[in-house]
Amino acid sequence: MLQDGKIWMAQGDNPCYLQLDQANRHGLIAGASGTGKTVTLKVMAEGFSQAGVPVFMADVKGDVTGMAQPGDDTEGIRERVERFGIEGWSLQGCPVHLWDMIGGEGIPVRITVSDMGPVMLARLLGLTDAQEGVLNIAFRVADDRQMLLIDLKDLRAMLNYVGEHAKELELEYGRVSSQSVGAILRELIAIEDQGGGAFFGEPALDLADWFATTEDGQGVVNILAAAKLMESPQVYAMFLLWMLSELFQTLPEVGDLAKPKLVFFFDEAHLLFDGMPKELTDRLVQVVKLIRSKGVGVYFITQSPSDIPDEVLAQLSNRIQHGLRAYTPAEQKAVRAAARAFRANPAFDAAEALLEVGTGEALVSLLNGDGQPSVVERAKVLPPQCLMAAASPETMAQVVAAQAPLQAKYGEAVDRESAYELISAQKAAVEEAEAAEVQAEELAKAQAAAAKEAEKEARAAEREAQRLQKEAERQAQAAERAAQKQRDQAAKTMSSIIGQIGREAGRQLVRGLFGGLRR
Repeated sequence: MLQDGKIWMAQGDNPCYLQLDQANRHGLIAGASGTGKTVTLKVMAEGFSQAGVPVFMADVKGDVTGMAQPGDDTEGIRERVERFGIEGWSLQGCPVHLWDMIGGEGIPVRITVSDMGPVMLARLLGLTDAQEGVLNIAFRVADDRQMLLIDLKDLRAMLNYVGEHAKELELEYGRVSSQSVGAILRELIAIEDQGGGAFFGEPALDLADWFATTEDGQGVVNILAAAKLMESPQVYAMFLLWMLSELFQTLPEVGDLAKPKLVFFFDEAHLLFDGMPKELTDRLVQVVKLIRSKGVGVYFITQSPSDIPDEVLAQLSNRIQHGLRAYTPAEQKAVRAAARAFRANPAFDAAEALLEVGTGEALVSLLNGDGQPSVVERAKVLPPQCLMAAASPETMAQVVAAQAPLQAKYGEAVDRESAYELISAQKAAVEEAEAAEVQAEELAKAQAAAAKEAEKEARAAEREAQRLQKEAERQAQAAERAAQKQRDQAAKTMSSIIGQIGREAGRQLVRGLFGGLRR
């Protein structure tokens, strides 16, 4: 609750106020499950909203949307308000924008593959050093060839491209292993199976849209629907890491302000740090250290402070520590470490108190106006003015209707020409040229075969003509011989006939003469 320009967070022997001019020094909300972290988160977030500070948070359990709706006027709430002596209390919701990364009813959140970059993408995919090297080459080739990497199909196309052209790229960029390319492609399939494919694309998120305030000066609470996203913890963690990095790189230096420009709540913070390489941890530490000068406050929410690396933990000055469970030596050590992080209060032992505090109660130490940690207070967290549970369907319908301009801006995905289209066009051109070359070769072969066949037929025709000529000559010779034979035979016959006629005539003449003589 905002009171006198400060956020009244809790009440112990003394009230616990979060100073707005110290809110960019970051903070921690920790505690075991069921101890009241989400209520604390809502109280803090609605205080920032009332002060005109935009907020970003993830709804990992599905109940943060209740910030859009006034709380229930229950007897328990009235008793707590009376016990704390809260004046001017009212039940009210906050202006809310609902965002979604995996295709839900919220405003779509997308970033491009190029925006995320190879380092965080390698972390997202869980790549080895060798595989990350190949991914770096793919990004570098894309930049040099001026091919945009917008969505995952662009990245797949580029990986296939560098794999197919590995030999010609090796001298300029280094060795590209087909095994590494295959491994990266398999990891991309796993990310797509988790719904991560909808996250990469355009129109890309403009973080300026998260710095919105209403006409009456309230800061908009930007809620990322993350209940289903928790099934894809890598995508969730990498998006939030990208967002921090993008804020750090794009926001100008503003120094210490009267209040932050944006407050960022990172729920389930352990997901970010589990297995994080030292290189990324060092970068995150640098961002957390320096982003406060950009007017951004970062608050990590987790079960135990031990979930967060010491280098990051050292930057979290505003702390609200709910109860911890300590059944094992490691858990007992974590309790002692959490207690030692507070400025001691002689009225109680912090380590014992952490084991005793109930739901809605916490050890609280916030920076005072001079930037010094206050003495730790054992305090009851104030009730939120908004609804403790998830918002009703009617309220959610109102939220969705109110964010229509942003839905119009981001709702329809755009698939402009990028690496996939350019590489596909190149492949199509090469395939077309190869097909034309094959067709030309086949045509040339067909023409050569036709010419050869024609030549063969011509030779056969010539041979046939020669055969027919020889046959005609043979037949002519045979006919000539037959005719000659006939002439010879006729002559012989004629000669025989003439001889016979001569002999017969001779005989008849003799007979006539003798006859005549006889007569």
